[in-house]
Amino acid sequence: MTKQEWKNKTAVTEFILLGFGNGSHLDSLLFLLFLSIYIVTITANISIIALVVANRHLHTPMYFFLGNLSCLEICYSSDILPRMLLSYLRGERRISVNRCLTQYYFFGCLAAAECYLLTAMSYDRYLAVCQPLRYASQMSSRLCLRLGAMSWASGFLSNSILTFLISSLDFCGPNEIEHFFCDSFPMIKLSCSDPHVVGRVVSAVAGVCALPPFLLTFSSYLCIIATIMRIPSAAGRKKAFSTCSSHLVVVILFYWSILTVYVLPHYDTQISPNKVFSVFYTIVTPLVNPLIYSLRNKEVKEALQKQTDTH
Repeated sequence: MTKQEWKNKTAVTEFILLGFGNGSHLDSLLFLLFLSIYIVTITANISIIALVVANRHLHTPMYFFLGNLSCLEICYSSDILPRMLLSYLRGERRISVNRCLTQYYFFGCLAAAECYLLTAMSYDRYLAVCQPLRYASQMSSRLCLRLGAMSWASGFLSNSILTFLISSLDFCGPNEIEHFFCDSFPMIKLSCSDPHVVGRVVSAVAGVCALPPFLLTFSSYLCIIATIMRIPSAAGRKKAFSTCSSHLVVVILFYWSILTVYVLPHYDTQISPNKVFSVFYTIVTPLVNPLIYSLRNKEVKEALQKQTDTH
C-alpha cells in the first residue's frame, strides 16, 4: 500500500471537542451558564448598536468604533457559543473537519479584526485627549470609515493564510481536541504531518496581528495618561480619565489573554491552561465590552435613559 493510499484510508473526517470535561452531571449547569452569557452578550451588544444608530448625539467617531466593536462581538460569540450550547444540550461533541476549519476561520478573522479595531479606538482617544483642538479635523468621517474597513479586511486576510495552511495538514491519528472550540494549536497538535512549520507560521502571524496593535495601543495610553497628569484640577483629571478607562480595561483583558495563548507559548505546550485563558477573549470580553461601556459611560447612560423615557 502506498503512502497516499494509507493516508486516504486512515484520514480523520471529524473531531471531538472535549470542552470543559466529559461529566454529564455538569453539562446542564454549563449549558445554563453559557446560555445566560450568550443571551446577555447578544442583547447588550445589539442594544449598543441600536443606541448608536438611533441617537444623534452618539454619531461621533468614538461611538462609530464602539458600534463596530459590538457588531464584531456578536459575530464572535455566535461563532463559538451556539456550537458549544448544542454539544451540552445533545451531548454530541463531534464536529466534521470542514466545519471545524470553518469555525476556526471566522474566529481567527474576528480576533485579528478586534486587535486592529481596538488600536483604532485607542488612536481616537489619543487624539481626543492629547490633541483636542485638532481632533475634529483629523478624525474625519472618511478616516473613521477607512480605519473601520481596514480593521475588518486585515483580520479576514491574515487568518485566510493560516486556515489554508492548517487545512493542508493531514489528520490521521487521534481526533480529540482538548478545547471547547476549534483553535489552531489544538488542531495542529493532532496532525500526523510535520506541524513545526505551520506552528511557527501561526505564532508569527499571531504576533504580527497582536503585538504591533498592542504596542501602538499601549503607547497611545501612555500619552493619554501623561496628558491627564498635567491637568491641574483633580476633578478635571478624573473626568478626562473616565473617557478612556473603560477602553483600557477591555484592552488589557483582551491583549493579555490572546498574547498568552498565541505568542508566548508554542503549539506543543500544554493546552489545558490555554483553554482557561481562551475563555477571556472568546466569552468574557464580548460579554463585558457593552456592560463596561454602558455602565461607565455617561453619554451612553443618558442615551439609554432618553430612549427608555420615550417609550
